[in-house]
Amino acid sequence: MGQLVKMRDCISRYETDVYYYVPEFIRLKQRQWEQAKARWEAAHDAGMSVQTGTEETWDFLLNEPSWWERLVKRWRRDMALEEEEEAPAAIAMVNRAATVEELKRQFLDELFQLQLKWASSTMMYVSPLDDELYRDETLKYFLQRFPDTYLCFYQPVVMAGKAQVELETVILTPTAAWCIAFVEGSPDNIVIVSADRFWTERAGMKEVKRVNPVVSLRRTGQVVSDIFQKHQIDWPIHLVLLNRYGYIDHSNLFPFVHYIDKRNYEQWFSRLRRSALPLRHQQLKAAEALLGHCASFYSPRLDGNIYNEEWQQ
Repeated sequence: MGQLVKMRDCISRYETDVYYYVPEFIRLKQRQWEQAKARWEAAHDAGMSVQTGTEETWDFLLNEPSWWERLVKRWRRDMALEEEEEAPAAIAMVNRAATVEELKRQFLDELFQLQLKWASSTMMYVSPLDDELYRDETLKYFLQRFPDTYLCFYQPVVMAGKAQVELETVILTPTAAWCIAFVEGSPDNIVIVSADRFWTERAGMKEVKRVNPVVSLRRTGQVVSDIFQKHQIDWPIHLVLLNRYGYIDHSNLFPFVHYIDKRNYEQWFSRLRRSALPLRHQQLKAAEALLGHCASFYSPRLDGNIYNEEWQQ
């Protein structure tokens, strides 16, 4: 499960110490899944059949195991590390899930909601969160389909000088930064690329106009590049136009863009998803640099303590 490092202009716990929270995500996610699975097996051992002797796989979700129900740890790096005893994880899921696969789906769905909390609050501050984000299938795609070494900046708002600029989604992998813009619509649609302000999208007999996304995508790549240069970060940047269920008729226009559509999506996606590369220091440095230039709007938490809230999830 990819890590939601930054979401729009919400405050994020990763801003306090990205070097701590990113590897902590990876360390705890496996433990939380193992605990949830052990409880499920124990609950079903008395009378229900539990699958054993087969290789553990998450291929039905196109991602690897994910983690964390009750992550409670420190405020800043200069504070002593304190890990409180965690509340029992996934009790509700143990009672609801009929199969291991169902348990995995429920586990990831609950983790998704917790990730939204992580990406919109710290111990002392909280940002308002649109309800639509809990139903955002594009956001779920980035978080539930890629490895947990992938760091997601979902539609981040960056300060470029004194101006706020909303960027396309940026995914930091252990090898590159991918700036991704969707050009999807009806299944089997055809998006016709041009140098004009508007592009044409054809779906059956219907034809509609849509704003040229290359403008925003190129701006995203340029802003990311400027930040990297400022912090002396040498990291590849790729620009992607993505149409998973249709086609992009680009005629090699804008050669600096990777056009990913129904014809080559599986190959591109499989290569990213199957990556087994570990986190890299330069990747974390890039994430820290981007976080340092992102805008955050928040207010003090009324309770002043996030621990109680997370224990009650």
